[in-house]
Amino acid sequence: MKAGKKPGKNSAENYPAKGGISRNLNENSKASTLGTIILRLLSVFVVLHVLWGLIAALLKRDMLPSPPAVYRALFKLDGGEMLLNIGTSMGRVFAGIALALIAGLLLGLLMGRSPRWNKLLDPVVYLTYPIPKIALLPVAMLFLGLGEASKIVMIALILVFQVIISVRDGVKAVPADMYDVLTSLGAGRMAKFTQITLPGALSSILSTIRISLGTAFSVLFFTEIYGTEHGMGYFIMDAWLRLDYPGMYAGILLFSGVGFLLFVLVDLFEHRFMKWRA
Repeated sequence: MKAGKKPGKNSAENYPAKGGISRNLNENSKASTLGTIILRLLSVFVVLHVLWGLIAALLKRDMLPSPPAVYRALFKLDGGEMLLNIGTSMGRVFAGIALALIAGLLLGLLMGRSPRWNKLLDPVVYLTYPIPKIALLPVAMLFLGLGEASKIVMIALILVFQVIISVRDGVKAVPADMYDVLTSLGAGRMAKFTQITLPGALSSILSTIRISLGTAFSVLFFTEIYGTEHGMGYFIMDAWLRLDYPGMYAGILLFSGVGFLLFVLVDLFEHRFMKWRA
């Protein structure tokens, strides 16, 4: 019986698996990309603070305190009160976004998949979309009162038309032969919807939300200066009326930080569930 060969230097046993090499390269690439993004964000953060400090030093006015003064005011804020204000604002934002997504997704899918409904609703969307929604704030207050309903509806109105148009265009951009492939495999309507239509719509929705978040926060600020005692908009305006400029800027920093975190959450959601876009 012949003795088995000893593995030589060039034997495959001495090399890691190809999949392992590819996986390690991908992990290293992701870590490098993440580090680059964080470094760029920190660089911009530092530059903005340097410019802020220089302008504050040149003006020497109470209306623009220096970054150290604002951060001192920030750390002196009552934690429980700020959590209540942030939570109240986020509840309004999430409710408005959810309302806009539900209505926008349904109408966008309907217009994207049905030429008849698209011809019927397209003129309505294009006639009402250019209306400046913030101008409808008094109307919303008259019909819905000064409570939560008018604030949530205003945020939804800002977003819903962009969701409708983006979802409709995203669904219409899906090639028809993609549906034909699933049809040949015996797939039903639900399979076509989950495998083709929904991913196409989701891509458009995430892009729309990313663009609209800033607008939604702007509207939220205006809606929180009336009929409420909680919310970041109320806190900022209250500090302004009391001439507490460091506190006002501290509220703006918190408001901006929350918006940035939401922006990051949208990116993480896209990376997790839509890796095919990378």
